[in-house]
Amino acid sequence: MNDLEIAKQIQLKHISTIAEKLGLNSDDIEMYGKHKAKLPHSVIDKDKANKSNLILVTAISPTPAGEGKTTMSIGLSEGLNQLGKQTTVVLREPSLGPVFGIKGGATGGGYSQVLPMEDINLHFTGDFSAIEKAHNLLSAVIDNNIQSKTNSLGIDARTVTWKRVMDMNDRALRHIVVGLGGTTSGVPRETGFDITAASEIMAILCLADDLENLKQRLGNIFIGYTFGKKPIYAKDLKVEGAMAALLKDAVKPNLVQTIEGNPAIIHGGPFANIAQGTNSVIATRMGMSLSDYTVTEAGFGADLGAEKFLDIKCQSAGISPKAIVITTTIRALKYHGGADLKSLTDPNVEALKNGIPNLEKHLENVKQFGITPVIAINRFVSDSDEEIAAIQEFAKNNNVRVALAEVWAKGGKGALELAKHVIEIVESGESNFTPLYNWETDVTTKIETIATKIYGANRVDYTAKAKKNLKTIEALGLENLPVCIAKTQKSLSDNPKLIGRPKNFTITIREIEIAAGAGFLVPITGDMMRMPGLPAHPASENINIDNDGNITGLF
Repeated sequence: MNDLEIAKQIQLKHISTIAEKLGLNSDDIEMYGKHKAKLPHSVIDKDKANKSNLILVTAISPTPAGEGKTTMSIGLSEGLNQLGKQTTVVLREPSLGPVFGIKGGATGGGYSQVLPMEDINLHFTGDFSAIEKAHNLLSAVIDNNIQSKTNSLGIDARTVTWKRVMDMNDRALRHIVVGLGGTTSGVPRETGFDITAASEIMAILCLADDLENLKQRLGNIFIGYTFGKKPIYAKDLKVEGAMAALLKDAVKPNLVQTIEGNPAIIHGGPFANIAQGTNSVIATRMGMSLSDYTVTEAGFGADLGAEKFLDIKCQSAGISPKAIVITTTIRALKYHGGADLKSLTDPNVEALKNGIPNLEKHLENVKQFGITPVIAINRFVSDSDEEIAAIQEFAKNNNVRVALAEVWAKGGKGALELAKHVIEIVESGESNFTPLYNWETDVTTKIETIATKIYGANRVDYTAKAKKNLKTIEALGLENLPVCIAKTQKSLSDNPKLIGRPKNFTITIREIEIAAGAGFLVPITGDMMRMPGLPAHPASENINIDNDGNITGLF
């Protein structure tokens, strides 16, 4: 039975019933049909949030076999609820690009899902569309100002790096030329499209404290320079108010439910290899305001999503997790140990042990922040007892908690052991969050701290373009911003082919982009893709709908 078939068996509760579990009444929510709602910012209570227990779910370095962080997050929240801890899971929204591409949906799986999964995966409440429109409004205003003879800021089109976005994988739009067609159609220049999840507007929405702060951040978006070398920001174009107006509903988190009828808040969706990779500050605070425990996830491995969650989001919002779950699978560890992708379901204890150093490094990364980790083994039917025992022995030898989790097959019941470990860590008070670096240190120190301590690199190299970018950052007075390194998720290094735990490598910073609105700098390593393409046989080939409106093939 697949995820969709399981979801169809569940009798969804009216969203007002889910709101009641959070102590809210019908006047506190904005209905989007029977099973979805928006939550107004008035629900946030920072005093209550400060007393809540935030749990972060991360993972080892991703593999083609998948690790299941979202499924684990949902299952853990179900398990905590079963143990009497009022718990809300707070997640990111899926992007249509991966849904129709190769990854599929992002609502969990099996008996650890958020519902209604079809709605969540397809359009949801329109947040991504609003972000797309706000982004492209700025794009249109920039080109209009470049074209204008009566209202021009004198923008040098050659310095503009702001592209357009759409929420779809479309490789043909990566590099384009706009402004063709004569003098009335704009000034010809090279540009392109990114996927909506890569938009700085997405990052801004997910770091904003409220609508006022959102508008301020939108105004701080760096555009480029005038011919006179004056820096230009979105506020110079007087467009931040209109952009914020387009986002007036998108800035409100979405309330849905888990498969066991517990609350789930879903909001925002930045990727973790090019942005901060976690849901919005507003959504996290909302979950913490309404629950004893709040379970959230950070994209990809602990070297990417978790590091950015802790160094950027936590410092920006003044929050910190009490425990961190590192999700791993037997299959993924065997892949990191050199096993062929086609053989991952075959028992292979030797390959698994060879892959454990990847898990070991992610554990070390988490501990550097002063937070106690627990390993969650996301169990699959092909896992052998000997392979499971090998991970448990590693955990015992390294004094690390470990739990076997069967959240796909059993939901909350499959996460009870994990939930008990989490509760024990929280109640012991043994975690003491400490950021990896101080924002006030210089940019290269921040980059090199992450590269050496989190990735395990020996040194960092900078291209001539990156060195020029550093001078620009200094001239603009943006040196005190945190860094959000864009790096492949497939490896701890910047080379996707170096799986496992690579050593003696150099990280090369190709360029450093300025995301002044979001409030961070983006050092870019390797060839980062911001507009994915579709595979030869995209997932869209299997998705269909019948005359009764029943969707098939979406899981």
